[in-house]
Amino acid sequence: MPWLRAGRRWRRACPSPPTGRRSAEVREHGNCTRRGGGWRRIARLLGAALLAGWGAAGTLHAAIPVKAPPKVTLQSRYFDSSDGVRLHVIESVPGAAAGTPVLAFVPGWSMPASIWDAQLRALGASHRTAALDPRGQGRSALPAEGYTIERRARDIAEFVDRYPRVVLIGWSLGVLEALHYVHAHGDAKVEALVLVDSSVGEQPPPPEGDFRERLRADRVQTLSSFVHAIFRSKRPPDELSKLVEGALRLPLQASIDLLSYPKPREHWRDIAWSFRKPLLYVVTPQFAAQAANLQRNRPGTRVEVFSRAGHALFVDEPQRFNRLLEAFVRGL
Repeated sequence: MPWLRAGRRWRRACPSPPTGRRSAEVREHGNCTRRGGGWRRIARLLGAALLAGWGAAGTLHAAIPVKAPPKVTLQSRYFDSSDGVRLHVIESVPGAAAGTPVLAFVPGWSMPASIWDAQLRALGASHRTAALDPRGQGRSALPAEGYTIERRARDIAEFVDRYPRVVLIGWSLGVLEALHYVHAHGDAKVEALVLVDSSVGEQPPPPEGDFRERLRADRVQTLSSFVHAIFRSKRPPDELSKLVEGALRLPLQASIDLLSYPKPREHWRDIAWSFRKPLLYVVTPQFAAQAANLQRNRPGTRVEVFSRAGHALFVDEPQRFNRLLEAFVRGL
């Protein structure tokens, strides 16, 4: 959901995070394999073409073996945070060769790591991919405390510390937490930032909203409406239901605390301005003006607008998002 307003309160301009392509994967990632049928068909066709190809002089070329992309499976891993909270991570296996940065994903408010399923799988063929379930979300533990920007940023730091280098990708509330991580813990391990559909404190601010009040008044209905609203594409009913159930797992006060980080809007903007490495800002039209201002105020920022997608744009248009991210990482 769009986050940020002036002062110490949030504004809701759009809901937050969605679900992965298949919620069942949250139950057993080790049994999930990448659908490689399309790639295998391409490999067979290419191999046949090479076998039948003729050179300019009419001689038959020897067949060139075509290597199919590796199958990608997703596995659950856990680590304990420095304050003793069990945090869950989804990682692709086998992952990429040493030397390439890990694509590290952080979901938004109340959403699970599995929301990034299409990215973990497709990009996992060429990169090591990993997605964090923030505390209280997905399959991570549900502690009584720690729902502050400082603690959540430290959780990201401890997640990132598992890898040599990362491209850090945050969505919605995960954008603010990724920015604060860079602010509080530095960017030594971060090759680049990818910020997905959240306010970053630029002008204009998102419009006022009453999302917290509606959460208090009718939490189930508010969360159901929220989950449905973050997608433009039609999603399976069971997928939507599981997202709502997962969001309800967070205690009400923790949910509200996550929407109430006591930082002025300029805090996020200043972090983005001061980040000296590549930055990609991917938005829907609600943040297009902010994106234009960030690009003007921070030269070198790359911007992409998904005009036909919902807030969970990487779920609505996974192939386009994956191509964009792949090209961005390739250019680092």
